[in-house]
Parts: sequence; C-alpha cells; structure tokens
Amino acid sequence: MATYHHSIGSTERDPLLRAENGDVNGISRKKKNTGPMEISRSTRYGILAGIWVSTFLSSINTTLVATLLPSISSEFEKSNQASWLGTGYLLAICTFTPLYGRLCDVLGRRGANQTAVFLSAIGTLACGLSSDMRVLIAARFLSGMGGGGIMTTASIITSDMYSLRSRGLAQGVSSIFNGLGMGLGGPFGGFISDRYVMVGFGWRWAFLIQLPLFLVSFLLTSVSLRYTTPGRGKSPKEVLKRIDYGGSITLLVAVRSPSVTSHCSHKSLKVLSFLVFLSTRYNDEQPWDAPTVILPLILSGISLVAFIVFELCVAREPMLAPFLLKQKITVFIGLSTFLVANCNFAVMYFFPMWFQTVALTSASTAGLHLLPNSIAMSCGSMFAGWVVHRTGKYKFLNLIFGAFPFMAAVFITRMTEDSGPIQLWLSIIPLGFGNAVVLQTVLVALLAHLPQSQMAVGTGLNQLFRGIGQVSGVGVASAIFQYTLDKELGKRIHGAGADELIKRIRHSAKLIATLPPETQGAARDSYAVALRAVFTMAACSTALAFIIRLPIPEISLDYQSTKEEHMETAPASQTTLPSSDSDSEDDEGQPPKH
Repeated sequence: MATYHHSIGSTERDPLLRAENGDVNGISRKKKNTGPMEISRSTRYGILAGIWVSTFLSSINTTLVATLLPSISSEFEKSNQASWLGTGYLLAICTFTPLYGRLCDVLGRRGANQTAVFLSAIGTLACGLSSDMRVLIAARFLSGMGGGGIMTTASIITSDMYSLRSRGLAQGVSSIFNGLGMGLGGPFGGFISDRYVMVGFGWRWAFLIQLPLFLVSFLLTSVSLRYTTPGRGKSPKEVLKRIDYGGSITLLVAVRSPSVTSHCSHKSLKVLSFLVFLSTRYNDEQPWDAPTVILPLILSGISLVAFIVFELCVAREPMLAPFLLKQKITVFIGLSTFLVANCNFAVMYFFPMWFQTVALTSASTAGLHLLPNSIAMSCGSMFAGWVVHRTGKYKFLNLIFGAFPFMAAVFITRMTEDSGPIQLWLSIIPLGFGNAVVLQTVLVALLAHLPQSQMAVGTGLNQLFRGIGQVSGVGVASAIFQYTLDKELGKRIHGAGADELIKRIRHSAKLIATLPPETQGAARDSYAVALRAVFTMAACSTALAFIIRLPIPEISLDYQSTKEEHMETAPASQTTLPSSDSDSEDDEGQPPKH
C-alpha cells in the first residue's frame, strides 16, 4: 500500500506517492546484486586467499599418509588395513566430489565451499584423535568428503571471477597450492614419522597442526565470498530435494562399501566393492572362488548398473549430468582426466616406496623425492596458465607437453640401486610438469565447450572422472604390486618357513632393512620388479590419455560460447533457480557476464 511522505527536504518536483519499499510511481528500485565479475580487487583477493588455503590442505592430505603408514601400522598393529587410509580418502573424493557441482548451484558458492571445509576439518580432527585403525579409516573418509569438495568449489569460484581467457592463469596460480600440497604431503608425513613418533601425539601432529589453517580459510570466505550466482534454492526443503542421494549411494557401493570385521575369525569380511575385490583377491591372497572375492565383484557390477539407471531415469538433478555425456568432447576430456589421474596417483603413492624398500632410505628422505614433482606441478600449472592467457590457445600445449609424463614413467621404470642422483631426483619432473599442463589445458577446453549456466555441473563431472582415476590409480596399482611382489618373492625365497617370511616381507617394508644380506637382496629385487610393473602401468595410462586427447578441437577463448552453439539443450531438470551468496532475502542473482 502506498503512503504519503512529506519532509523538509521535499520540493514540488518530488512525487507525493511512494511505495512502502521505496518504489517511485510503482517502479521497483531493488538493490543491484554484485556479480563475480564486478567485485572489488581486495574482495577477490580475500576469496582467493580463502580457497587457496583450503586447497593446499586438501592436497597435502591426499599424500600425507603415504609416509605415515609405517608409524600408524606399528601403533595399531593393523598393517593389512593400512592401505585403506589412502584409498578411503580418495574413495570419498570420488563419491562425493560430483555433488559439489550441484551444491554450488543449490547452496550457493559460499555454502558449498564452507560445507566442504567444515567436513574436511572435522575429519582431520578425528584423524588426530583416532583410537584405532577403523576409526582412523572412517575419519579419513569423512575428511575426503570435504577434500574433494574443496577442489571442485575452488575451481568453480575461480572460474566465476575471471574471463574465459584469463581463467587459465588464475587456475594456474591456484594449482601452485595444489602442487605444493601434493608434493609436501609425503615429506611432511615422513618428517613427523621420523622425528615425533615418540613425542606427545606422535604422527597425530601431522593432522592436528592443520586445524588453525582450516579456520583461517573459513573466516576468509565468510567475509569475502558474497557475490551473486544463479541456482540457489530458497528453502531448506527445496535444497534437500535437489541433492542426488541415490546417485551418491549407488556410486559408493559400486566402488566400495563398509567392511564388517569378524572378531571370531580375526579376519576382515568385506563385501560390495570393486576396491574390496582387488584387496581380497590380491592383497589378502584370497582364491577366486572365495565368497569375499566373488560377492564384491558381482555386487559392484550390480551397483554400477543401478547407478547408471538411477542417473539416467530417476534423479531429479543427477550428479552424472547425462546430457553432458552426449557431448563427445566432454567425454574425451573426462576419459583423459581419468587416465592422467590414474597415472599420477599410481606413481605418487608408490614412488616413495621404491626408496624405502629398494634404496633403503628413511621415510623422510623417501618423501623428499616427491618434492621435485611438486615443484614441477606448480611450474607446469603456472606456465600453462600464462601461455593460455597470452595466446588464447591450449591445444598445442597438450600436443607438446602431453608426452612428458610418458617419458617420465619410462625413466622411472629404469631406476636401479646404482642409478645416479640425477635420475633418482629428476626423473619424476617431466611427470609433474606434463600432467599439470594437461590438467590445466583440458579444464580450459572443457569450459570453452560449455555455456556459463552449465559450468559448475560440468566442472563437477570432470572432477568425478578425476576422482575415479585417483582411486583406481591407487587400487589397481596396489593389486598389480601385490600380485607381482608375491610371485617374485616366491621365485627368490625358498626353504623352511618361506611362506611365513614372504608374508612378513609383504606386510612390513621396515623388515627389509633387518634381514640377512642374502634374503635382503632377494626382497629388494622383488620389490624393484613389482614397483616397475606399477610404473609400467602408469606409462600405459598416460600414453592412452595422450591418444584420447588428439580429437579435442581448439576454440577461441576470446569468444563467449553459448548453449545453442556448443551443446544440446539441457533437459528441464537441469535448469536452475535464482541464487545469491549474500544475506539479502530479495536478491535476484544473474549469471555473471564474462
């Protein structure tokens, strides 16, 4: 209802009737919302600082446990379950990361990012306070639920704030923190393992020391991350209805499900998972006809089919985004990302083991050998971002530097005990540099082929392929490693008690240094052959990824693509609602104009 206003400052030219909300002559003058391209430089830097801190923490947690495993296994006496500390974290990333592309539209950028940071912080705290191996594995899974979301939301937020051509450079700077975290996780874990294992909380300090940084990230995004984006639901009920619970559950069961420990037999009975099938068949040496091998394989296949059917036919807003899978370029990019991640994590998780088991170095020294890879990843990301920003081109970078990881994997397979320091320290550099360039340029290519309205869900889909690649990189490589190691040890170690000795050598890398010279030589040679098989698998993965990327075309980054020009019309279920990350109730978010 209109009301009469009169004040001392009024003139005859002022209207006599004003609406209660400040409208003049019925014309609304609502507050203009600030889009991501319109925020101030200081606000943008505050947002970037917040997401980069959490990106660093997520990355460092990815490789942190690789050099903590001996200390953790010794305390809990559960070396046969230790591999789940790595795969559990990666599994959570694989399963829940795709949801964050949707959550960025449903909850807003700030809500999705802070949800990820909160889950990761709580999981990290639980890791530091864990009382046994099962609690620690569960805590790692919880931390991974947030860790993957941190990476996805950081990528989406960065893409919001920069033009298509400038995104490569901005993402390149962001990848420095990702690369540093990946590279420093191993050395940091090894340092804690070697120096503080008998002091206070011991290895737990590697987790607890991260908590203040999580708080810093949360506070920075709370203050700065308030720009407007499309997609957020207005009511909690609507938010909850738009989350793809069925897709997450079926994907989780297809890859892994919880294990149930039988205290009577003191053996772990694990079901419903492809990773568990690999673990029981190769790590625990169960025969093919054992229920713990057959059931996980069958139920994993059933769950995978259920996941696909649910995503295609049931889910209201599926995290798989089936309409994107109709675009061949999106599929090529996803497959390439899967294979690159497979190569990356197979090498990163097993490269330090070569130095501990074949070269017999300390855990901290073994972890330091990942540092050149970290530096190379950071430099590769920056280099790719700078070149894309300056030239607007990305395909030639893929063609030139996409072959580097294959070269590095070949160099690594040729390492021996007598190799010089140049090969031992520098052979991994082309892997980090080349894969960083590839991941940067394929992300730019993906965004160039998507309209702005589908950028968030497209990024989430790409992260799904990357997450599955990370999990399979560790899981499949572990199966290859254990199978080859068992076979090689059987060839070299004979006599009374050989089977028990082989089992002990497989389950404890620290045991090798205490063996008699002849047996130690057999164990070191066996580990060298098994690790060479892993690195050969990584080389094949990156070579196949290079071939898959060849058909990806070049698109000008100076031209903002539209839905009609680059993809089929999305189904009605893919449309989004107005959204805002601000606190105002009447915000009407508009897509950022890039």
